[in-house]
Amino acid sequence: MQVLRHLKTAAAALLISTASTAIAQEKTEFRVAWSIYVGWMPWGYLEDSGIMDKWADKYGIDVEIVQINDYVESINQYTAGAFDGVSATNMDTLSIPSGGGVDTTALIVGDFSNGNDAVIVKGDGDLMSLKGKPVNLVELSVSHYLLARALDSVGMKESDLASVINTSDADMIAAFATPDVEAVVTWNPLVSTILEDPGASKLFDSADIPGEIIDLMVVNTETLQANPAFGKAMAGAWYEVMGLMAAGDETVLTAMAEASGTDLAGYKAQLASTEMFYDPAEAVSFTAGPALPETMVKVAEFLFDKGILGEGAPSADFVGVQYPDGSVTGDAGNVQFRFDTTYMQMAADGSL
Repeated sequence: MQVLRHLKTAAAALLISTASTAIAQEKTEFRVAWSIYVGWMPWGYLEDSGIMDKWADKYGIDVEIVQINDYVESINQYTAGAFDGVSATNMDTLSIPSGGGVDTTALIVGDFSNGNDAVIVKGDGDLMSLKGKPVNLVELSVSHYLLARALDSVGMKESDLASVINTSDADMIAAFATPDVEAVVTWNPLVSTILEDPGASKLFDSADIPGEIIDLMVVNTETLQANPAFGKAMAGAWYEVMGLMAAGDETVLTAMAEASGTDLAGYKAQLASTEMFYDPAEAVSFTAGPALPETMVKVAEFLFDKGILGEGAPSADFVGVQYPDGSVTGDAGNVQFRFDTTYMQMAADGSL
């Protein structure tokens, strides 16, 4: 079963942020959570192959990488302090741990969706043809964000639709096959399967908003600051695997494909619509670039509009997001989300 990468329920936003309040101290054992998605499969391979152990040993620490089958649960457990890091999108990092008061740093910017997420309709049409139609998607998810951006691109709003119907990813393919469902928004591998239907047409996908749906490895800021060896080991292991993937190592890619429930061809097809930052210098450039702050403002506005930017958020500026140059969007007095290129730069410089 495809794990929910993007699910963001209202209940998950009502966090108790009293956990992780103890001042972080130096330590030697760390736990990181991840869930199945094309851009996060390297984390499972790192654990299974021993590459993570090799880099952890180099810095005299131990890093355990744990697969959690429920994506939202993995983020909630990280937020509660059960893990030192977790794989998450930029949107879900902002709304769950950061919105819940847990200062979180994007240690590794791994990729952005470049076609993996799509708006699909039955028959011919364009985005304007969605007017008055129901749209099925995982509500309050990145799919919901994609729909909002798609509608905005043609001057429409969600209120122009008949309705938005909350539908789990597990039910999406079956739902599309029923006569009542006219349009869906979802992600791969569901997108590829639905588009095999000759009556399905793709109207908009994440390649139309490149760089906005970003897949990260985020870690507790205090833990990282107190334990730079943790950041070095994580970055070193990650970019060793990125090198193997960039070289087309089919043994590595096949292992990731099988772990994600597909074959090599299927995994390569998903990678084709994922802008992986195999080169750490490219990740640094993207993270330090001018587009990221603009993206995070859009994301914050979407989350606030949907009522999921932290409990009681008074405005879209509730959470401060800091960038590599020290600039901040949102509330500079409440910085809870940080993009830090330190360790990616070390990888680029070959200094790990």
